[in-house]
Amino acid sequence: MNVVQPIRDPKKVHDIAEFLQKISERNYMLFFLGINTGLRIKDILNLKVKDVTGHYLTLREFKTKKQKRQRITPDLYRELKKYCSGMNNDEYLFQSRKGSNKPIVRETAYRILREAAEANGLDEIGCHTLRKTFGYHFYNQTKDIALLQKLLNHTSQAETLRYIGVDQDAMDNAMRKFKIK
Repeated sequence: MNVVQPIRDPKKVHDIAEFLQKISERNYMLFFLGINTGLRIKDILNLKVKDVTGHYLTLREFKTKKQKRQRITPDLYRELKKYCSGMNNDEYLFQSRKGSNKPIVRETAYRILREAAEANGLDEIGCHTLRKTFGYHFYNQTKDIALLQKLLNHTSQAETLRYIGVDQDAMDNAMRKFKIK
């Protein structure tokens, strides 16, 4: 059984974003928003235009029921502004082609991500990859595990490190260097 992993290589992140952008602006934005916010897929799919207007996104997290207010990165702000242009405040960001103003379902998001991953030679990819990718890169850029723990709403720093695969990286590196004479 494959375990869902973050996308560690920044070039692969870029390649997947580029691949999705060629196919569909919606699919690209789903990926881009996910890797820039660390939101769970259920929360991403339930976002409406009014939730992402301005420099903050606001929502009540589905899993924890906690209210969340998070600053949007400058790049994400620019992309959302362009993407939401002409949309009404009550429209879902990631609309299904079935029905009127209905969000895509998790299975559709999964298929979008799997197709992009396979086209770029990756496996171990799923909906949680977006959140894990955000966490992995946030930690590597800031080294602030306490803040990342808070952003991801985890109960411990150890849980956060395990979640983003940093523990696995440390074990892999240690085993690469290990030898018995």
